Amino acid sequence: MTPDTWTDLPLFPLQTVLFPGGLLQLKVFEARYLDLISHCLRANLPFGVACIVQGSELRSATDKPRLESTAVLAHLQDVDAEQAGILRVSCLGGRRVLLGSPRQRADGLWLSDALAGPEDLPAAVPPELAASAKALGQAIASLALQQQHPFALPHRLDEAGWVANRWCEILPISTAAKYRLMVLDEPLLRLKLVDEYLRGKGVL
Repeated sequence: MTPDTWTDLPLFPLQTVLFPGGLLQLKVFEARYLDLISHCLRANLPFGVACIVQGSELRSATDKPRLESTAVLAHLQDVDAEQAGILRVSCLGGRRVLLGSPRQRADGLWLSDALAGPEDLPAAVPPELAASAKALGQAIASLALQQQHPFALPHRLDEAGWVANRWCEILPISTAAKYRLMVLDEPLLRLKLVDEYLRGKGVL
C-alpha cells in the first residue's frame, strides 16, 4: 500500500453515501465487521465505505450486493463496546477512492484494490452561492439548539466543497442522487447543483 494505492482494502458496503469530511455512525455486530473494526483500530488504518447499488449488506441476503465503483475512506474516530458482540463506531470520511474489482472472502468480508480519487481543490464560496452557506450555518445553529451535532468540527462554511457535502448529507434526496453528487470532482459545480435544489424547494 502507498499513500495513493491500496491492495485488499477492506470494504463496508452500506445503502448510504459517505462524503469526504462527513460523520458516520455504525452499529457493528456481524463477525466479519467486528474483525474489520478490530484490525483497523489496531493498525490505525481506514476502511472503505462503498455504496450498494443493488442487494443488501446483510450476509443472509439471497443476492450478493453490487457496489458502486467509487468509495470513501472511513477513519475511525471512536469505538465503544456497547455490549458483548456489539460495537458503536464513529467514523470520519476521508478521500474518495476508485475501486478495482471488489471480491468477497470466505467469511463474507469485501475487499478491493483501490486507487486514490481526486480531492476537492480549495474553492471559496462565491457571492452568488453565499445564500447556501448562510442557510447551512443557520441549520447548524438550529440543530445545536436541539442537541444535535451532525457535522465534524471545524465548520468550514467558507469552503464550497464542505458546504456542498454537508447539504448533500441532510437533503431528502435519493441515495443514487447523493452518490452522483459525491463523485463530482468540481466542488463549485456540486454546490451550484445544491443551490439550485434549495431554491427550487423554496429553502433559499
